[in-house]
Amino acid sequence: MEQLLAVMRELREKCPWDQKQTPNSLTPYAIEEAYEVEAAVRSGDMQHIKEELGDLLLQVVFQSQMYSEQGAFNFQDVVHGITEKLIRRHPHVFQSEQFNQLTAEEVSSLWKQIKQQEKQGKPQARLDQIKHGPALQQAEHIQKNAAQIGFDFPTVADAYAKLEEELGELQQAMQQQNFYEIQAEFGDCLFSLINVGRKLGVNNEIALLGTIDKFRTRFAYIEDQAHLQNKTLAQMSLAEMDHLWEQAKNL
Repeated sequence: MEQLLAVMRELREKCPWDQKQTPNSLTPYAIEEAYEVEAAVRSGDMQHIKEELGDLLLQVVFQSQMYSEQGAFNFQDVVHGITEKLIRRHPHVFQSEQFNQLTAEEVSSLWKQIKQQEKQGKPQARLDQIKHGPALQQAEHIQKNAAQIGFDFPTVADAYAKLEEELGELQQAMQQQNFYEIQAEFGDCLFSLINVGRKLGVNNEIALLGTIDKFRTRFAYIEDQAHLQNKTLAQMSLAEMDHLWEQAKNL
C-alpha cells in the first residue's frame, strides 16, 4: 500500500496527464471502474476481478492524493474513517457481549438504526437534493426514500397498475406524435417499471446489466455464425439473424 501511495505521489509530481486531473475530471472514471468490477465479478474470472479491483482502488488513491495536496485529508484519513464507521455500525461484532446472536435481517435493521442515530442533529436532506449515480439508481434511491416516509404503493399489484396506466399514456402520446410528450411519458413508464422492480426486491441496475450481458452474448453468436458462413451482418436477412438468435437462446 505504501508503494502504491508513493507511486501516486510521484505521478502527480512528474506525469503531465496526472497533474492535469481534478476530482471532477476523475469521477467518471471511478463510476466506470465500479461497473468494470461488476462485470468482472459476473464473469467469474479471478484474474480479471483482481485487476478491476485494483483499478477501482487506484481511483480512491488518486482522489485521496489530490485532496491531500489541498490540505483537506489524505488516504490514511479515508481508511481511518471507514474503519471507524464499520466498527460503529457493527456493535454485534465488536461489542458482542452486549448482543445475542443476530440474524442477517436483524443486523440490517440495527445498521439502519445506527445510521439514523448518526444523522440526528444534521439537517435532513430533501428528496429533491438526492442526485447521485446513473438514472436507474437515482430513481430507485428516491423511491426508497419516499417509501420510508410512507409515500409508496401498498402492494406490487398497485405499483403494476400504475405502470399499466403510464403505458396507456405513452400509447396516447405516440398516437398524437408529440415527441416531447412521448419522451415525458416514456420516462414515466421507466420510473414506474423501476418501482415495480423495487417492490419485487429486484435490483434494477443488476437486472438490466444482466440483460445487456445476455444480449451481447447472443449477438456475438450471430456475428460468429455469420463469419463462419463468410457473410457480413449486412448481408444477412432479419429472418436469418432471428433464427440464429433463437439458436443462441438454447445454448
